[in-house]
Amino acid sequence: MGANAKPGAKSAAKPPNKAQRRATRLLAERARERQLQQRRRLRNGAIVAVILIAIIGGLYAVFHKSEQSSASGYEVGSPGPGQTAPGFSLASSNGGTTSLADARGKTVLLYFQEGLTCQPCWDQIRDLEKSSAQVKAAGIDEIISITTDPTNLIARKVKDDKLTTPVLSDPDLKVSKAYEANQYGMMGDSRDGHSFVLVGPDGKIQWRADYGGAPKYTMYVKVDKLLADLKAGRQA
Repeated sequence: MGANAKPGAKSAAKPPNKAQRRATRLLAERARERQLQQRRRLRNGAIVAVILIAIIGGLYAVFHKSEQSSASGYEVGSPGPGQTAPGFSLASSNGGTTSLADARGKTVLLYFQEGLTCQPCWDQIRDLEKSSAQVKAAGIDEIISITTDPTNLIARKVKDDKLTTPVLSDPDLKVSKAYEANQYGMMGDSRDGHSFVLVGPDGKIQWRADYGGAPKYTMYVKVDKLLADLKAGRQA
């Protein structure tokens, strides 16, 4: 021990050499890499969870819609119950134009149908007219039918079949598309299927039934069943 050294004093720590600095740097880099990997795993796990939730939600919606369709015998398109019915003004078989706004304050049953090529669709109107007492008892003030055929041909058909229900012409499917009524027929999306939309006095949809979808493509519904479905749907 040197003459000037104090007893018990420790030698000053030596600064880390190059190898030690490199080792420290490698350890720090590895720690950062582990943190990044952990963050990636957490992020990927969150993404997978979101995807699974979306898939499960989609499957539930499909199952629920299929279950509802099989139970009731019809689908429910959009806009549906609780939503505001899209407005329209179309040329009528009765002459002039008819708009949904004209029926404000009434309960109106809109009947989207395939048109001239579908005789059962016209039989549907005939039987609804014959059952006017039951229709009124169900709380329906007015029925309006909508199809895509020209007004003059619709007017001739209405006259030939001795019908009084106004049938409106929607040749460019603007109104039909607004109601997505052209998604439920056997003619693809070029014509309407067999859809009923009940619009309340406040302009909101109370009930909807799309009977014309695959695989059955129903083009006629017995009036008793139609009114029973309507009553059950409104209560639901």
